[in-house]
Amino acid sequence: MTETAATNGDLLVAENVRKEFGGLVAVNDVNFTVPRGKVISLIGPNGAGKTTFFNMLTGVYRPTAGTITLLGEDVTGKPPHVITERGIGRTFQNIRLFQNMTAVENVMVGMHARMKANLFSSVLRTPFVRREEATSRARALELLEYTGLRRKSEEVARNLPYGDQRRLEVARALATEPKLLLLDEPTAGMNPQESAEFTAFVSKLRDEENLTVLMIEHDMRVVMGVSDRVSVLDYGEKIAEGSPREVQQDARVIEAYLGKAAVEDMKRQGLS
Repeated sequence: MTETAATNGDLLVAENVRKEFGGLVAVNDVNFTVPRGKVISLIGPNGAGKTTFFNMLTGVYRPTAGTITLLGEDVTGKPPHVITERGIGRTFQNIRLFQNMTAVENVMVGMHARMKANLFSSVLRTPFVRREEATSRARALELLEYTGLRRKSEEVARNLPYGDQRRLEVARALATEPKLLLLDEPTAGMNPQESAEFTAFVSKLRDEENLTVLMIEHDMRVVMGVSDRVSVLDYGEKIAEGSPREVQQDARVIEAYLGKAAVEDMKRQGLS
């Protein structure tokens, strides 16, 4: 599997991944790949298993069955901090910033996975620790500049507008130096202008930074505007995969979103 993934240029490979909660199957034997340098969107109705799938990729949940491989290494069921060290960064559906910390402090928190200082040297405030903190702060300010938040670096996170809090989450995720960035509903709650700006930002990450992005998103304008490939989950199963246009026209996808009765009604009316 490692050689195949490397040959195909896939950064992440999930094979027959399954998650059960008691008698409920939330994700049902899903096969999924993420190619390098692409933006992949994962869509589906509410309750389709998208966030559960994300949580398995990032170590929050351990799969009931199946394997997850990142850069040829089996990371199935490893804890979140190990997954972060291996190169997966993420944001969350519900914003999880440190609300009483400044923007720059939030980003610096994301860098701890890459910092070398231990507890002993941190307590003693050794010259190495002070140099490392200064370097981290400078890098954090660079990331805030990149995400358009440099002028708000000293503002407390809870005082930032909603769209800026979303950007700050991305800046913190970027601070972990990810090879794969997972975005869970990144434009939820944004107005159309903010969504358009965020879409352009994701394109920038792919095109300028060559960063691979896997995104859960409900806003189809965002999905169609930035995705190289779209995968669709419904009741925990992958029902479609392809280009945005192919998926948009897939009968199974239309039925999953509208319901079988609605699709049949449209056919009777000659609308489909």
